[in-house]
Formats: sequence, structure tokens, C-alpha cells
Amino acid sequence: MSAIATITPPSERQLKNHVSLRQTLANTITMAHRGLLKVRRTPEQLMDVTLQPVIFTLMFALLFGGAIAGNVQSYLPALIPGILVQTVITTSVVTGVQLREDMDKGVFDRFKSMPIARIAPLSGALLADTLRYAIATTITFVTGFFMGYRPAAGFGFVVLAGLLVIVSAWAISWIFAFFGVVARTAGSVQGISFLVLFPLTFFSNAFVPVDTMPDWLQAFVNVNPVSHLVTAVRDLANNGTFGSDGWWALLGAAVIVAVFAPLTVRAYMRKA
Repeated sequence: MSAIATITPPSERQLKNHVSLRQTLANTITMAHRGLLKVRRTPEQLMDVTLQPVIFTLMFALLFGGAIAGNVQSYLPALIPGILVQTVITTSVVTGVQLREDMDKGVFDRFKSMPIARIAPLSGALLADTLRYAIATTITFVTGFFMGYRPAAGFGFVVLAGLLVIVSAWAISWIFAFFGVVARTAGSVQGISFLVLFPLTFFSNAFVPVDTMPDWLQAFVNVNPVSHLVTAVRDLANNGTFGSDGWWALLGAAVIVAVFAPLTVRAYMRKA
């Protein structure tokens, strides 16, 4: 008597592994919308991107403007791009922190039981956070404008400078998303992230001229990726040019995504 083959229906996990690209994109947009709804219900989540640019711009301009450039007005063309890069990059930490909080609260366990692409909660969070970067970019430039900053290159190049920072921050958010997946707590994600970011942002050319630093520190500052990004933003906003620093910034963003996106997705898929 011949054996009758038994056909086992695919599991829900197998079905979610084979969703179409169109459905994945749709699920990503839905999850991004979920992230925006969270902001609307708890608007204090935007305090870092709304208040930090204002406070830091006022503080650094009033404290260092006279000492570094002779007066506040002369310091703003150098300061505003530096504040912009610092604010938007530090904002990207939120991606990893909120990702870890959702996983700790069991939200992602609920997503596992839903007929959606497994990658959608991660990709949706990364997409939603681009709005935070856009808000921080806008408020930084607006604050500078009210203080007297007038980008010489004009509005078009200011938009390009803002887009460059947003793209770079989105790339960096993959690093913190990886921390969010592998770390044990949201607090540890935040602690590790700022431990990495603070030396990179302050040991750069964002706030003071490089030639005022010790020689050994200048060597680090000159190869610091943050310094390349700050210089690229200054060149675009103040001079309307895009030089080697801009290409280095884009190359750095591409390398980060190439390295950390697969690592993050692999670590996330093990838990999703």
C-alpha cells in the first residue's frame, strides 16, 4: 500500500516571510503612521527636536560668539550648521530607544501575531523618525534666522544642506536601531549612544575653529566624520558649493547603511 503524502499548510511565520514588496511597503507606511500617531498623542516626545535647537543656539551663540568671532552675528554662519548637525544626529538616538521600549513592553510580540511583514515595525520606525529630523532641521534654521543668520547661498542650497543632514541622520539611526535590538534596556541604549555621540560631536569643528585645538586633537577632528558633515553643510548653506567633504559625508552614510542595516535586520529577524 503506497504512502499518502501529507501536505502541511504553511505557518503564519512562513507566510509573513514571503509577503510581496508592495505589501511590505504598505505595512511600513502603516507602521510609520503609527509612530506619528504616538507623537500626536504625546507631543512632549518632540521636545528634543523643538527645544534643543533653540536652547543650544542661544547658549552657544551668546557664550562663544564674542570670544570666537568677535560678535554673535559673525559667529552664526559657523555655528548654525554645527548646531544643526549636532541636534539631528543626537535625535537619531530616539530610534533605538523607542524600538527597545516597544520590545520591552511586548508591542512587538503583538506584531508577531498580525499578518504583516516582519520587517515593517523596524522599517516603519526608521521612516517615521525622518519627520523628527526634518522638524529639528527646520527649527534650527528658523532660530538662526531670527538671530540674524542669513545663508549667503540662498534658500535652495539651505534645503540641500538640510537634506544632506537628514540623509546622514537616517543612516546613523541604523546604528542605534541595532543597539535597540541587541541591548537589554532602553536606558542602556541611550547611555551607549550618547557615550559614542558626545565625543564625535564636541571633538569636531562644529563649534570652534580646528586650529585652536592641540595638535593631537586636530588630527582626530580632521578625520572625524562629523567634521566632514559640518563642513559640507557650511559649504552648501554659506557658499553654495558641494566639495569633497560632502562626498565624504555621503560615502560615510552609505558605508554605515551597508554595514549596520544587514546587522540590524538579522538581529531583529531573530526576535521578530
